Amino acid sequence: MSLMSEFREFAIKGNVVDLAVGVIIGAAFNGIVKSLVDQVVMPPIGLVTGGIDFSKLEWVLRAENPATEAIEKVAIQYGAFLNTVIQFLIVAWVVFMVVKGINTLRRQQAAQPDPAPAAPTATESLLIEIRDELKARPKV
Repeated sequence: MSLMSEFREFAIKGNVVDLAVGVIIGAAFNGIVKSLVDQVVMPPIGLVTGGIDFSKLEWVLRAENPATEAIEKVAIQYGAFLNTVIQFLIVAWVVFMVVKGINTLRRQQAAQPDPAPAAPTATESLLIEIRDELKARPKV
């Protein structure tokens, strides 16, 4: 088997395609969550805390010198980190709810009784009759 045919077999398998779709949807979901946190969740929190913009919060370790053109400022941007933590919590919550929903559906499906077996076909019925006749015959 050539390298290209092996790669084609690997790439066309359903799991690889499903994974690719999941990654693309996850990236799009990341944009939605970022927008939710930055533009919906954090503004009311900033309003409650006195108009603080959390994304701009930082601890300046070395201030920038206005006399030079070089960027010298060194700061720990804990506000951006706080926004990222909130984004993570939202994503984790949504993934938890999706997995919980899937598990609930699986449990419900497992709890349902198996459907009754289908009635035997005409051929099967005839074979059953022949088998029963053969069993009923006395052995010689």
